[in-house]
Amino acid sequence: MKGSDVIIKDVSKSFGDFRVLNTINLTIHKGEFFSLLGPSGCGKTTLLRIIAGFESPDFGVVMFDDRDVLSDPPNRRQSNTVFQNYALFPHLTVYENVAFPLRIKNISKETIEPKVEEYLKLVQLEGHAQKKPSQLSGGQKQRVAIARALINEPRVLLLDEPLSALDAKLRQHMLIELDQIHDKIGITFIYVTHDQTEALSVSDRIAVMNSGDVLQVGTPYEIYESPSTDFVARFIGETNLFDGVAASVTKLDKPDKNGDIEYMVELDIPALGMVKVTTIDVVEVGQTVSFTVRPEKIVISTERPPSKREDINLFQGVVDEPIYSGFQTKFYVKVMNPAASASAGGSLIRAIKQHSKYSDEGPDIEWKDSVCLSWSAADGYIVEVKK
Repeated sequence: MKGSDVIIKDVSKSFGDFRVLNTINLTIHKGEFFSLLGPSGCGKTTLLRIIAGFESPDFGVVMFDDRDVLSDPPNRRQSNTVFQNYALFPHLTVYENVAFPLRIKNISKETIEPKVEEYLKLVQLEGHAQKKPSQLSGGQKQRVAIARALINEPRVLLLDEPLSALDAKLRQHMLIELDQIHDKIGITFIYVTHDQTEALSVSDRIAVMNSGDVLQVGTPYEIYESPSTDFVARFIGETNLFDGVAASVTKLDKPDKNGDIEYMVELDIPALGMVKVTTIDVVEVGQTVSFTVRPEKIVISTERPPSKREDINLFQGVVDEPIYSGFQTKFYVKVMNPAASASAGGSLIRAIKQHSKYSDEGPDIEWKDSVCLSWSAADGYIVEVKK
């Protein structure tokens, strides 16, 4: 495997009185496509700049493999950076932009020419070598920047929101190309983005950041299906999130597929009523927890589901707002807690229905329809146990 392990130990950084990074610890594996994901101002770009050598931490260590690189300038770290604004030389051709890193090393012309051709081919720009950046589209400029960053054969490629200046369709296309380039060259990619879809699409693992902290590290599946905090649950995709109190906890007879002991917890959620959820975390009766269930996990129907399984949650409500998106409809459904007074006003639950079949009659669920919402206890998740 090409590339380097990147190990970040106890890295902290402040600008004046403002603490940007709070004791960050991460291990990024050799050859991995690793994303730093979070909202603007969470510290992800500062962390990338520290890895690149453009910023120095107040405390901590950055290692490439087993070597501390903090004392090395950026050009000696065996890493290169692709910036959001491309940073191309406008007066040079595509060929000369890509060749520039080799020319400043005094590499011979005989060596430069085939290497530039190789990397232009890698980013599918063979026919654009003599164009100036002003003659290229945004996607082509970004590919030139990637080729220029890769021609030095770094062990780590750092990408600072490289697609944010592109329109949505081009961004998706470039994302696929970027993933294919990573597969071909196999070095370590560290990708900064605030776009959850980008991170989920291409990453081997993701670190979700907020307010200078790393909240969770995991695969896209782990981050989406098993968020570790309220913030991660809200930030990654859409979700329904409620606080509730554990009313009962029962140990299940069979472990889950990983062999972990599972518990069935009944939560008293003031906004909804009693909700069942399975968990491997130990929860005690009386503890307050955060509960989440994704909209696509919820079955919405105008008829009561026939299933009488004990692990199914079932609620009735009224469609407050349907939002049609072509391939799916998102429903905001007002649900009343049967135990609450009428003045409580109810709670909105989001449910998504995929359109897998054509219907001549139009939508089968419409505004103000009475509906049933159901989901399995295994499809909900206890995100946090409150102290």
